[in-house]
Amino acid sequence: MLTPAERKAIISLIKREVVPAIGCTEPMAVALCTARVRETLGTLPERIDVRLSANILKNAMGVGIPGTGMIGLPIAVALGAIVGRSEYGLEVLKDADADAVEQGKRYIDEKRIAISLKPDIEEKLYIEVEAAAGRHTAKAVIAGGHTSFVYLQRDDQVLMDKAAGGDGDAATEEGELTLRRVYDFAMTTPVEEIEFILDSMRLNKNAAERAFEGDYGHSLGRTLRSKRELDIMGDSIFSRIIAYTAAACDARMAGAMIPVMSNSGSGNQGITATLPVVVYGEECGASREQMIRALTLSHLTVIYIKQSLGRLSALCGCVVAASGSSCGITYLMGGGYDEVSMAVKNMIANITGMICDGAKPSCAMKLASGVSTAVLSAMLAMEHRCVSELEGIVDRDVDRTIHNLTSIGRDGMNETDRLILDIMTSKC
Repeated sequence: MLTPAERKAIISLIKREVVPAIGCTEPMAVALCTARVRETLGTLPERIDVRLSANILKNAMGVGIPGTGMIGLPIAVALGAIVGRSEYGLEVLKDADADAVEQGKRYIDEKRIAISLKPDIEEKLYIEVEAAAGRHTAKAVIAGGHTSFVYLQRDDQVLMDKAAGGDGDAATEEGELTLRRVYDFAMTTPVEEIEFILDSMRLNKNAAERAFEGDYGHSLGRTLRSKRELDIMGDSIFSRIIAYTAAACDARMAGAMIPVMSNSGSGNQGITATLPVVVYGEECGASREQMIRALTLSHLTVIYIKQSLGRLSALCGCVVAASGSSCGITYLMGGGYDEVSMAVKNMIANITGMICDGAKPSCAMKLASGVSTAVLSAMLAMEHRCVSELEGIVDRDVDRTIHNLTSIGRDGMNETDRLILDIMTSKC
């Protein structure tokens, strides 16, 4: 059993990792770092130099920036300097309006912004922004976590200097997480202590429903609700799970000014951990407590897996996030810990290896693949059908199976990551 102190620490962990975000978290983190530099400098910079790790650069190249109708980092940097407020965290640009966008475009045209790859940096999540105005300079560094500032300087005065330390803001007091501990926490914690997780349902369902009304990205979610597609797929729980998840991603990747609840620094992970569970629970008449526990199980499973995978890798985050939602759906189907473990193994046996080639509108297709597999894995688990330890990377122990997944994504796919970036930048 978890002690009260361990339970409290896990709740704090969830609250740190499951937070609202507007727009893709990588360019928003760059905008956040820029906003902090401008605040430190005390005036609008005359020049901004941005140096990024490869994974940040990859994930920020092709995604829409909320409220701008533009793609990529330059406008995110410009708006971070012009209207960004670091106190907003990953909602740093929520004050941006049409006037700010026009000012940002002029700022870019005046060639005040330089963006480059930071050479010889091992940290996969690294953002360094330097700014100058007159005789004054400022510098800020985010490393390890999307909002984790590790260095701050104005002129010759160092205001902050601390080691990044892995994911920067990871918790250390909740004890080592395992899938069993994740499950026990979700099932036994007093419901009033975790009901805050329903905010993820409210935000992410709203994002999907607003996307159905517009034309965002590739409009995969809305397409799946049209007559021709309903004639093919049917108006089922399964089709609605895919449509809602894809729709929220459509809006987010297109740069809609619509907040979503993120998980472990990714809005798409938050969407994928939330909406399949919500749609299934609502369609099946789940109680409020069941919905809270299912969402907690899903989100905490994602956090657990991401702790060893790292925030950014060559492995698409929907593999991890869909594994979480498969756990939540399995619980709502009436499954216990054994069935939840089987669902995770089925997930890892299926879509491990899906690459991350940056944040972009087509991520909605990957999320659709992930949540389709989540439902399939849950259904198989409820029939006690599970990929065995004789097959591929699956181990008899579910936590070792998870470790196999994260080892592949964290270590084994590093060369894949480099090749992906080379392919993407060669098109520029």
